[in-house]
This record gives sequence, C-alpha cells and structure tokens, in this order.
Amino acid sequence: MLNKYFKAVIIVFSALFALKTEAQNKRKFKVHTIAFYNVENLFDTINDPNKYDEASPMMELKTARAEVYQKKVENMASVIARIGADMAKNTPAVIGLSEVENRAVIEDLANDPALLEKDYGIVHYESPDERGIDVALMYQKALFMPISTSSHELKLRDSDGDRDYTRDQLLVSGYLEGDLIHLIVNHWPSRSGGEARSRSKREAAAALNKRLIDSLQSNDPYAKVFSMGDLNDNPNNSSLKKILKAKGNKKKVGFKGIYNPMEPFFKSGLGSNAYRDAWSLFDQILITKPLLEDDYSSFRFYKAGIYNAQFLITKKGQFKGYPFRSFSWGGFTNGYSDHFPVYVHVIKEVN
Repeated sequence: MLNKYFKAVIIVFSALFALKTEAQNKRKFKVHTIAFYNVENLFDTINDPNKYDEASPMMELKTARAEVYQKKVENMASVIARIGADMAKNTPAVIGLSEVENRAVIEDLANDPALLEKDYGIVHYESPDERGIDVALMYQKALFMPISTSSHELKLRDSDGDRDYTRDQLLVSGYLEGDLIHLIVNHWPSRSGGEARSRSKREAAAALNKRLIDSLQSNDPYAKVFSMGDLNDNPNNSSLKKILKAKGNKKKVGFKGIYNPMEPFFKSGLGSNAYRDAWSLFDQILITKPLLEDDYSSFRFYKAGIYNAQFLITKKGQFKGYPFRSFSWGGFTNGYSDHFPVYVHVIKEVN
C-alpha cells in the first residue's frame, strides 16, 4: 500500500515537473501580417486628363461622388485594419494593393482614422494601364524600412501587334525589423476574351515575375521573397505551374523554389473571388524556400489565410455568398470589394 502511495507521489511529482519544465521552455514569437488586397476601383472624384478614368465606377456616378468616395475609403481602411489582427494583434506590417488610381487615394486610405495611428508609408509608381489603375505597397514605418524600390513594365502586344498596356510589377526590398525581405506586388492581365485566349498574357506576367525573383536569388540564393497580387489565374494554371513552378506542398519545394500557400485552400474549394457561381483564388501570396526553414531566429512563414469575414460577404440577391463589392449596376452598394484580401503570418522567436 505504501509502495503504491510512493509510486503515486512520484507520478504526480513527475507530471508537475514536466509541466513546470514545459512552461519554462515555452517559446515566444513575434508575429507580423503581410497581406494583399484588391480594393476594387479605388478612384478619386477628380477627372485626370492623363488617365482614362471617365469609365471608372466613381466617375460614372451622377451624384454624391464626394460622399461615396469618403465611404469607399472608410470601408477599405476598416477591412485593412482587421486583416490578420486576431493573431498579430496589429494591422498588417506590409500590405500590397491593386486597383488604386494614384498616390492621392492611397494617402487618403493611410490617413483614415482606422489606420492613421499606424503611420503607414507608401511606395507607388504610375503604371501605363489602360484602365488607369496601379499597384502599390503600404508599410508601417515603425516595422518596415524600404531600401530599394523599382517598377517593372510588362510589355504586351495585342492580336494586331499594337501595345497592350497593363500594370507594372512593383518590387520593394527592405528590412522587416532587421530582416531583409523582398516584396513584389502584381496585378496580372485579366481574362478578358476568355481564359485560353488571354493565357499567354498571364504567362508573360509570370515570366517577368520569375526574372525578378531570379535576379534577387542571383544576388542572394537565400533571398526571402514574397510575390503577391491579383494574378487572374488560379494556383493550378500554367502561369504558376509551368512558368513559376510554384509548389503547393512544402516538402516538394527545392532550393530556390517557390511555395504557394494558397494552393491548399484552392484544392479545398475556397476562393477569393467568384464569377458565374464558381470560386476562383486569383489573389495569392507566393514565398521562396528560405521562408520555410525552421530556424526562427529570423522571420519565417507560419500560416496563410483568406480574410473572408461575414461582413465582407453579400447577404442576399443574385450574388448572395459572393464578396460584397463596392459598385454594382452603375451604383455604390456601400460594400467593400469583389475580392477578399489574402495574407500570410510570419513569426520570429524572441527571448
């Protein structure tokens, strides 16, 4: 009986010791969000003679443009403020944007009360796009310090041999709390005319993207690269599989390879935008091999997500269940975007 008692005491003591040791050895991590959001036609109310903005949903409104613009900015800022916040306890450290008209609208976004205290910096270049839309990057100045920025033109020709003007690809290199990272913001050519007919344009965009990544890796084979954007292709399309050779399985990513953390979502039937009652996952964030290492003395990939909160979903009507877009049938819906934002969390061990 006594032996049983001592055995019980030893077992309890051992369990308590194990718990204490585990608590003492509990690892702590710093978490940041890197995100992308297609903000659906974020145009101002001013007619720019150097851009074809007359056909934008904002300029097509007959009345209340100023009020609609203010509400559109507020709505976009309210979404950005929430992306990844459940884990990071902060707004995104860095976020790529597409479908912005100019720097002024990004400044209005950064200065919205929902984001103002985060003191976002902006990287933006004018693109030659026919719709007058650009890509851009916003970053928290306290967390990220750019050291190099550049804009890279995608030169396309239409079937008649004329230039087909589209969005540039934005490359930003800088330090995320001391860690050198590289970010490419994309908005690849649309599927206008059909997926097959327009496929070569997105393959050309992927080839430009690969050249940028290759250039970074030639300087540093262990470069941490995030390539994000509205690619207008799914993870299984040729632009990603044949050109970029992106893998959906971490274990299959080789040296200088690319991992697509959005591919498992796509295989599960999830998407970031919908068309004709079918989901697509055009919004993606791709990362290079060094971000998958398990040495957390510097920032590494932890998890990815699609931010599809209930308030971003259309509640009724023909497009019930779709992303709650801002503009429809020539009017403002007081919605958000026809795309959900996507994001990745990166983590770094701290003492």
